[in-house]
Amino acid sequence: MPRIKSAIKRVQIAERNRLRNKATKAMVRALMKKVISLSTAYAANPQQETLQEIQAAMSAAFSRIDKAAKTGVLHKNTAARRKARLARIVKLSVASSEKSQAEALVEHG
Repeated sequence: MPRIKSAIKRVQIAERNRLRNKATKAMVRALMKKVISLSTAYAANPQQETLQEIQAAMSAAFSRIDKAAKTGVLHKNTAARRKARLARIVKLSVASSEKSQAEALVEHG
């Protein structure tokens, strides 16, 4: 354990920052999981309300990821990669559901 006053303070600050960073990373993971679960739900059962929820969740996730990168919790390349992965997942699920809707219209039409 440190004996010098400034070293004691640095340990306290490091612990405070560690807990803050841990909470931020957990929030980012939770928001990413929410977007992924909504997009899989939309792919299974496409509804306009679900699409709006996906857009809102994606906006919140992107905002939190950008803030984490800005404050140094995440590296900027890590933040960019996570945002790109989320966008790709949503794009694929929306495209697959639209494709299945088009096929259903062709079969019934």
